Amino acid sequence: MKTKLKILTVLSLLLFSSCYDFNRKQNELDAESNGKAILLEAESSKKAMIEEAKAKNEAATLEAEAKIKIAKAEAQAEVERAKGVAEANKIIGASLKGNDAYLRYLWITGLKDGKGERIYIPTEAGLPILEAK
Repeated sequence: MKTKLKILTVLSLLLFSSCYDFNRKQNELDAESNGKAILLEAESSKKAMIEEAKAKNEAATLEAEAKIKIAKAEAQAEVERAKGVAEANKIIGASLKGNDAYLRYLWITGLKDGKGERIYIPTEAGLPILEAK
């Protein structure tokens, strides 16, 4: 009976140590697996942040390029407007050359219809001065 008890005790100790060793190894494997999962998640998060930064950079670049195109188009439109005004001024100036009677008419009409203060300087003949030199 003593032998059976010794054998049973030895077997129990072996079984217990074997279970303990298995449990320890399993905990190591679980910890290693968890560590790998955390590392993969960190790498994935890092890659996502890098891609997001690249996308923001690309969007900012595209936005800047669009603003430059708009500014160039607006500048070109302003140049075209200025050319139109210059051409209109040229036409108006050419049509008014040698047309003193029409200019006097416009001046007198402006005096009659216009608002604001007017100063008349009396002359010998009682006529207003139309030109001051």
